[in-house]
Amino acid sequence: MSNYQELLAQKAALEKQAADLEKQLHDARRTERAGVIAQIKSLLAEHGLTVADLGLKPGKAASSGGSASAGRKVAPKYRNAQTGETWTGRGLQPKWVQAAIASGKKLEDFAI
Repeated sequence: MSNYQELLAQKAALEKQAADLEKQLHDARRTERAGVIAQIKSLLAEHGLTVADLGLKPGKAASSGGSASAGRKVAPKYRNAQTGETWTGRGLQPKWVQAAIASGKKLEDFAI
């Protein structure tokens, strides 16, 4: 059975191996990207194309395919007539909605 010092030495050796592999991965990725960029530039020149012809903005990555409405504000669906507070109907119910429902009112009573 290994003692504590041997296990620490093993751990250090494994961490060094992992760091070396990480560097190799980084170098391989950089080399691969450089080759791909050269190939793309060659094809663009060969066919007389520009980045604009591809519909891309220079220096910008292609769209990640996320939703077009991601990050937009949502119109409120419910309003507290007494305080003017609103809620979109998404996420957890605000305390004023929870309190109103607990007192016997219906969610539809607050619909805008």
